[in-house]
Amino acid sequence: MESGITSILPELWEATGETLQMVLISTLFTIVVGLPLGVLLVGTDRRGLFPAPALHQVLGVIVNIGRSLPFIILLVAITPLTRFIVGTSIGTDAAIVPLTIAAIPFFGRVAETSLREVDSGVVEAAKAMGCTNWQIVLKVLIPEALPSLVLGVTITIISLLGYSAIAGAVGAGGLGDLAISYGYQRFETDVMIVTVVLLIILVQGIQLLGNLIASKLTRR
Repeated sequence: MESGITSILPELWEATGETLQMVLISTLFTIVVGLPLGVLLVGTDRRGLFPAPALHQVLGVIVNIGRSLPFIILLVAITPLTRFIVGTSIGTDAAIVPLTIAAIPFFGRVAETSLREVDSGVVEAAKAMGCTNWQIVLKVLIPEALPSLVLGVTITIISLLGYSAIAGAVGAGGLGDLAISYGYQRFETDVMIVTVVLLIILVQGIQLLGNLIASKLTRR
């Protein structure tokens, strides 16, 4: 077992780097799009800061459709879009597209839930002080919801780790690809075990870090 793992150690480190690259870049794009989506879902509600029930319904339907699609189906379905954006449908860069599209509606709902948890009294106080709607969003809602949003980002990153392993089944690279190429196709069980252990370590580390950051933000 030891000699087998040692022989693929360079591939193991490379696969870990590819997984982190896919997940971190996808997370960045997900936050950039998903957080405004969450704000819109809260703000366009009937009792929101800028009510627009029709838009709220449309956004809700789009988000629900995005969340209902199994990732492996989404991965295949948007292959033409992926090829159009990055020029290829395989590899680490190509995997970032479906990972981001899958995570945006998920994080959008998470952000919506976090923003709805903000005490309405704080919002009303900001209105009484003459703050505009976007000032309330940027200076009240998001700062007040920040600990919960950090935990939401943590959950999203962990979900993306799982998605990245699935993407490895279609040549996206990363630990999932390594586990399938060596652990499944070549029957090297030790490699499969090591990749699973690495994924568990990554999940535990990300969760602990997220909890720590959220805890520090809550105490402020």
